[in-house]
Amino acid sequence: MANDEGGARNPLVPPRKRASRGGPPRGRRTPPGQGSVRRKSPLADTRAGASPAPRPRLAVDGVLLMDGRLLTVVRGRPPFRGMHALPGGMVELGESTEAALVREIEEETGLRAAIERLVGVYSDPKRDPRGHTVSVAYAVRRVGGTLLAGSDAAGVDPVDPGKLPAMAFDHAAIVADFLAGGQRFR
Repeated sequence: MANDEGGARNPLVPPRKRASRGGPPRGRRTPPGQGSVRRKSPLADTRAGASPAPRPRLAVDGVLLMDGRLLTVVRGRPPFRGMHALPGGMVELGESTEAALVREIEEETGLRAAIERLVGVYSDPKRDPRGHTVSVAYAVRRVGGTLLAGSDAAGVDPVDPGKLPAMAFDHAAIVADFLAGGQRFR
């Protein structure tokens, strides 16, 4: 029998085990909490019947000034029922954030709008009590339509952007960023 150097092997000494690539030598276990543990990605199992891993929802909010007044909607549903909010809502599967905002503004206010610029992206996990929701906020301009509360808005209320009423979610911060020229990182 040969040893690693090509000579005879001593039958009283067990053969040396070679380490496989990326792990401990065969036959030896890595103690718990040591070494690398390959974890399956929570997104890896997307077979039929498997529930998807939780992830943030995607929303949009619009900042629209009409004659120097900020267009707000009065929320008709929880959370924040009865409070002022920027028009907006959830992005649907297959929809761009820009298209979602144009759709939501028309559904909630009756106005047709066009995107002017990005105000910011708001991702604080606590911004929405329903769960982690990331919002993309845009400045928009009116291009048509008649102002009228619709869908889940209990009303529409143009307000003074310098003297905001209590606002739902983090919408007061979005308006402040809009007035300052864009999102600021605190």
